[in-house]
Amino acid sequence: MSDEPQFLSFKGLKQYSPEDGWGQVNALLQSHTQEPEISAHQEPSYQYAPEKVPTLTETQEPKRPPPHASPLFDPLISELFEQLRVAPSDELTQTWRTIAAEVNLLTQRMALQRELQERARKLEVDLVELRASIMQHLKDVQHVADQQLTSARLRSEVSALAQTKLTAKLNHKK
Repeated sequence: MSDEPQFLSFKGLKQYSPEDGWGQVNALLQSHTQEPEISAHQEPSYQYAPEKVPTLTETQEPKRPPPHASPLFDPLISELFEQLRVAPSDELTQTWRTIAAEVNLLTQRMALQRELQERARKLEVDLVELRASIMQHLKDVQHVADQQLTSARLRSEVSALAQTKLTAKLNHKK
């Protein structure tokens, strides 16, 4: 307990008391040393009103603690837990929420972009394969057409040759 006053003797250090609000630690320590001690059969009573807890941005005049305040009770801890429980609503927090939402959206869009690029790559492969297939079919058609043209020429030549031979034979018998 003797180390506590040295630790709490920093100038400007404030302590919060639920009954009295914020107060200077030096004033609180002096008032504790001047107060009579509470007997072992007496219990200190604490009344905590969370709706009256000031935020760190509010300032209040320092008040003297009640005579029954215990140095073991630390209202700053309670206030810290209350501040952790209640989400801050300042501009910086909103900006971070906006940033987080935009990062999530960016991540989703980048995943969609990768998916679309993969689909476009597969589509390009399909298009190349289709072009190659069409070209092969056109070559096959050209080959068949060339064979048909060659067969037609041969039939035409055979027919012309047969006509010439038949004409010569018929003319020769006369």
